[in-house]
Amino acid sequence: MVAGALAGASGGFGLLIGSFLNVLIWRLPRGESLSHPGSACPKCGHAIRWWDNVPVVSWLVLRGKCRDCAEPISWRYPVVELATGVFFAGVAWWGLTGSPSTSSGTFLMLAAFLYLAAISVALTMIDLDTHKLPNKIVLPAYAVGIALLGAASILATDYEALIRGGIGLAAMFVVYLLMALAYPGGMGFGDVKLAGVLGLFLGWLGWGNLLVGSFGAFLFGGVFSIALLVLRKVNRKSGIPFGPWMLAGAWLGIFGGDTIWAGYLALFGLGNS
Repeated sequence: MVAGALAGASGGFGLLIGSFLNVLIWRLPRGESLSHPGSACPKCGHAIRWWDNVPVVSWLVLRGKCRDCAEPISWRYPVVELATGVFFAGVAWWGLTGSPSTSSGTFLMLAAFLYLAAISVALTMIDLDTHKLPNKIVLPAYAVGIALLGAASILATDYEALIRGGIGLAAMFVVYLLMALAYPGGMGFGDVKLAGVLGLFLGWLGWGNLLVGSFGAFLFGGVFSIALLVLRKVNRKSGIPFGPWMLAGAWLGIFGGDTIWAGYLALFGLGNS
């Protein structure tokens, strides 16, 4: 009951965060301020009224058109808002139902993964648009992740999780760094920096989460690349943003990594008897 209510509240909060992420996704790559000027129609320049800025609802009420000039408003805006809301609700449900209590440590852990969910949406869209993973989003995630997950570990006296997180951070950073140095055209340093963040979160959860989450990136990215090659949408020299697949793999590891890893071990009779 409590988990459901908090998941619903998190989903509503996610809708608001999604509205902000739309601003972030558009302005940050262009070097524009996130606060000034206020939101305006990119076609006619009219400021968007507050009642026309309600996540998802306003787009539906306006039928996807600007109130002043009737120019179409991109469907991406409500999709990002709705996706963020659903994402937040799912993360909250996962975090609360998977914990034996709603302690301060649980809420700190949940805050950390909700933060990761928010930047996952932003980085995915920005990487698809620009083939870049901005330092202004990636680098602060180290401090936020270490602070929140570290505090959660201390409150729960689970120092092993903190150590695993540190190992995961270092391991994924080094592996991606070596790949970037060995094949500069296929792996960017933005991917290297993001790998450290994802390693921290995955390692903090468990070894299975880390292994599944790190492998999942190459599985998703490989399948997608092969599909594009078969459909002749790209050639072998085309650059394909890898950040979205790193994030997709990481979330596979977060939500199901322990279960998938246990199942994999069981196939070879290596699981717990």
